[in-house]
Amino acid sequence: MMPQEQYTHHRSTMPGSVGPQVYKVGIYGWRKRCLYFFVLLLMILILVNLAMTIWILKVMNFTIDGMGNLRITEKGLKLEGDSEFLQPLYAKEIQSRPGNALYFKSARNVTVNILNDQTKVLTQLITGPKAVEAYGKKFEVKTVSGKLLFSADDNEVVVGAERLRVLGAEGTVFPKSIETPNVRADPFKELRLESPTRSLVMEAPKGVEINAEAGNMEATCRTELRLESKDGEIKLDAAKIRLPRLPHGSYTPTGTRQKVFEICVCANGRLFLSQAGAGSTCQINTSVCL
Repeated sequence: MMPQEQYTHHRSTMPGSVGPQVYKVGIYGWRKRCLYFFVLLLMILILVNLAMTIWILKVMNFTIDGMGNLRITEKGLKLEGDSEFLQPLYAKEIQSRPGNALYFKSARNVTVNILNDQTKVLTQLITGPKAVEAYGKKFEVKTVSGKLLFSADDNEVVVGAERLRVLGAEGTVFPKSIETPNVRADPFKELRLESPTRSLVMEAPKGVEINAEAGNMEATCRTELRLESKDGEIKLDAAKIRLPRLPHGSYTPTGTRQKVFEICVCANGRLFLSQAGAGSTCQINTSVCL
């Protein structure tokens, strides 16, 4: 055995043999340089990877409690600041910090869906740039104490407030009938019931009362105004009753023209005025009844 890992191989004594041959064991030359280069490159990659990992942990603010504004608590996840969700968010409860408001912002709309066990939509709320739409079997608005203020479903719409006020300049349009125990205007405001193209009917089994406590009451029509009582009577109770546009009879008595008239009734129910005389002059003016 010789030093420097060199071994001597003695061949058998043959004619023309040369001296002993030496074989080197190991990596030498360009192979050794390539190996050192790859080892150095691997060390550089490891250092760069470690530096990038430390930089990401620093930028994302990774801590034992969570990442960035996201904290892991005993009750769930706590998110501070503004957040943006690019995919659907599933959560049992979403609430803000005590004393702060909770805002939902979207460039297009915000949709809230209530699903059943088969992932079928039961209730849906869509807030878009043009309208707020709600889909469901019933819609209710209640006070803090639980009193019903507004309810709507397929059968009816219920307003549970003590008073319903309509502030529109054109009022309220009801294409069909309306049922209410009281219709009145605000103090010092006019109440107007109008049907521009159809008839207006007010019905009640126990009576209809129209009362103007501090002003006048006016009923105007284009053709006929009819007051009819089937089983009772029509009573006009006032200190003064004026009929200024009743037709006058054609009878003119001789002598001084009087300013006193009597009211005559035709057989068809028409009223007219006839100038009073010593006796009744209604029979003389029967031409008005034609």
